[in-house]
Amino acid sequence: MLQPWLIAIIIILIVALLILVVNLSIRAHRRQVSVGREELVGKVAVVRTTLDPKGTVFIDGELWVAILEGGQAQPGEEVIVIKSDGLKLRVSKD
Repeated sequence: MLQPWLIAIIIILIVALLILVVNLSIRAHRRQVSVGREELVGKVAVVRTTLDPKGTVFIDGELWVAILEGGQAQPGEEVIVIKSDGLKLRVSKD
């Protein structure tokens, strides 16, 4: 025969675990997703091929086609994403 205090402890542990799981799932649903090209605006990218004005940049582990707003940028330089235009990024040296 199980003791009443043992049953109470098991119930308390199960309820505490359930509250923890519900709390974590609520937090996960409230957190905003930060993916997609819209999230790239304002981030720094590294030039991979010469931007004159079109070339490629590396940002967040991905290569993107980019168009530089004025001037020229050499490989290794850093540029800032100012706009997402379809699958191309508009970047600036400023």
